[in-house]
Amino acid sequence: IGLIGRSWAMVFAAGGFKVKLYDIAQQQLMSALENIRQQMKEMEKLGVLKGALSAEQQLALISVCTDLKAAVEGATFIQECTPENLELKKKIFSQLDLIVDDNVILSSSTSCLLPSKLFTGLKHVKQCIVSHPVNPPYFVPLVEIVPHPETDPSTTERTYALMKKIGQSPVKLNREIEGFVLNRLQYAVISEAWRLVGVSNYCERYAEGMRLVLNTFGPVPEFSGETAQKVNQALSEKIPVVPKVLDARRKWRDECLTGLAKLKTQMKSD
Repeated sequence: IGLIGRSWAMVFAAGGFKVKLYDIAQQQLMSALENIRQQMKEMEKLGVLKGALSAEQQLALISVCTDLKAAVEGATFIQECTPENLELKKKIFSQLDLIVDDNVILSSSTSCLLPSKLFTGLKHVKQCIVSHPVNPPYFVPLVEIVPHPETDPSTTERTYALMKKIGQSPVKLNREIEGFVLNRLQYAVISEAWRLVGVSNYCERYAEGMRLVLNTFGPVPEFSGETAQKVNQALSEKIPVVPKVLDARRKWRDECLTGLAKLKTQMKSD
C-alpha cells in the first residue's frame, strides 16, 4: 500500500465508509495502518480532520487483508492503486473480474493509462472506470472520472455521486484521451520547464507516461541526459535523496496543504 492507497483509505473512512486495504505483503499493510493513524491523529489535533467522525472512529472503519477474494467480499466500490504498470494493473483487474459480482464498481487510480487498455475484454467492463486522483487525494480533492467506451452510464454517475459524498471534487470526462485533462495540462508545463531545466527522479518515474501523452502534442523532449544529471545533482545537494529527508519533505508538503485546507474552511465560514 503506497501513498495514494493510504490517502484514498483516509478519504473513504472520513466519508463514513468501511475500508479494506489489500496488499500481498502483511508488513506493508501494518506500516500503512500506522502511517494512517499518525496522520489522522495529527490532523485531529490541528482541527483539520475531514468528516464528522473522530480519528478513532475513522480508524475503526479501516481493516487490512492479504487475500484478494476476502478483501473484496461485500464491496460496492474497489479502488486500485498499484504502480503505474499496464501489465500489473491488467493482471489485478483480470483477477477481480473473476470474483466480483455484477454491481461492484471497479475503479483505477491510473494517471495516464487509457481505460480501453486496462479494461477491454473484461466480463465486467461495464462496471469499470478510471478515478484519477491528485496525489495525495486527502489534501487535493480533484478526481478525474474517465469511462471506458463500454462503461455503463450508471457506473459513471454512481462514481461521481460517491466522490461528491466523500468530499472530493470530481470532473467527468466524456471520453478517454491520452493523459486525460490534468496531466495534459501538467505535462505541457513540465515539457516547457524541461527546456529550461529538468528533474531527474521525476523523469525516471514519469518519462514514459509523459512521452506517451506529449506525442499527441508535437516534438517531445527525451527527459534524460546531461541536463537531468546536473539538475539532479543540484536538487540532491538541497534535498538529499534519503528516506528520512524525503519523508520530512512530504510532511512539510502535507502541512502546507493542511494549512490551505484550514484557510479555505475559515473563508467559507466567514
